[in-house]
Amino acid sequence: MSNKITLLLIVFFSFSAFANVSQAEKDVLIKLNQATNGAKWINKWDLSLPMNKWYGVKVVDDKVISINLNNNNLTGRIPVEITTLLNLQELNLGTNLLNGEIPLNIGNLKALQVLDLSFNKLTGFIPVSICNLPNLKALVLDRNILSGELPPQIGKLSVLENLSLYENSFQGQLPVSFYELKSLKSLSLYSNRFTGKLSPAIGNLVLLENLNLFDNDFKGQVPLELEKLIHLKKMNISYNLFSGLVSNRLSLLDKLNMTMRNEVGNVVSLPVIKG
Repeated sequence: MSNKITLLLIVFFSFSAFANVSQAEKDVLIKLNQATNGAKWINKWDLSLPMNKWYGVKVVDDKVISINLNNNNLTGRIPVEITTLLNLQELNLGTNLLNGEIPLNIGNLKALQVLDLSFNKLTGFIPVSICNLPNLKALVLDRNILSGELPPQIGKLSVLENLSLYENSFQGQLPVSFYELKSLKSLSLYSNRFTGKLSPAIGNLVLLENLNLFDNDFKGQVPLELEKLIHLKKMNISYNLFSGLVSNRLSLLDKLNMTMRNEVGNVVSLPVIKG
């Protein structure tokens, strides 16, 4: 009899633990709904239904693993409580009207693989804690009002495949660790205020297929190491301050054939080495 009672107690407490976790995550999602004016969403949540019935929410084993509310008329700020969803693998709040800053402790989401906050009105900078996301494959922050420099530790994102930050106000040089992103396949930094030289270490990004640095303030020689990137299919590094000679192959690969700005703002074409 005592064994049966023990077993029942174990089962009871197990279910209680799951219920507590589920309720805690439900509370976080309710906070997200409230903070982003859920009553005005295009696809609204019926909070009386189980969480796995809520639009854009994926639940596995009583854990929220995905929130995809792209293009759903979210307004307001991203609540900091969202960083307690430790099983979250995807957070997509892109194409909304969110403002405020990216939560500083976003790096708590160790399981996160996709972070898409693009096409919003977010301000501030990229939190350093983002560099502590060991499983992050896609960081997409396009078309916000973000600024500041890239975190020096960004190279820690060892499995990152897509880094898309275009049309913001980022500035400064690319950190040394940036050239350690050897899993990177797509890099879109166009229409920002990045400066400095592009390191020959760009040749380390051996899987790169798409490179877009258009409309920044990069300067110096275009690294010939770009020719080592045998998977590179699309490139646009024009409308920067690059100078010097370029190879015919790189010129043809560039969408605008290496059309640059000089120090006084005039448009110039870089001379091409024939052969």
